[in-house]
Amino acid sequence: MRLPAVLLAIPLTCAVATSALAEDYPKLKAGQWETTTSSSKNPGAPANKITMCTDDKVQKQMMSMGEGMRREMCSQSDLRRDGGKYIGDSVCTIGDATMKSHSVMTIQGDTAYKTVVDTSYDPPFMGMKESTTTIEGRNVGPCRDGLQPGDVVTANGQKFNITTMQNRAPAVPPAKAK
Repeated sequence: MRLPAVLLAIPLTCAVATSALAEDYPKLKAGQWETTTSSSKNPGAPANKITMCTDDKVQKQMMSMGEGMRREMCSQSDLRRDGGKYIGDSVCTIGDATMKSHSVMTIQGDTAYKTVVDTSYDPPFMGMKESTTTIEGRNVGPCRDGLQPGDVVTANGQKFNITTMQNRAPAVPPAKAK
């Protein structure tokens, strides 16, 4: 199964975030989250929206998944805290490309965040040499609409549970051995 490109934002955010010690990383409020992702790849296009139901257990699983991805894909991953901001710099391999990213995640209590990720790819990845991705999330209250912790609903209505993704093949194949 190939995952929609918007879902790359979930592990990307986790991978950027998890290089800090888990106890240093802010815990987000449990409940239903609405997240919008926009990219410089499609200027003027409407932001991709997803809805996710989360709790403490799901947050810990996402941190663990992001840490594993970071270890597998990244040769460098530095994160520092500056007040309510987390600033990250990473060098990772995605497919045959080297991806360098700089991210700034701004936390608003435990109910909202905004992450801006500036990325360059060498060679270009999926036609992109550079991109800027903005991810904004906000807690909208308790989980509703029949969603259980870990459930994600994409903009086109596709529903899956992120906790089962740990057992699936990666969305992007690893680089070929040379």
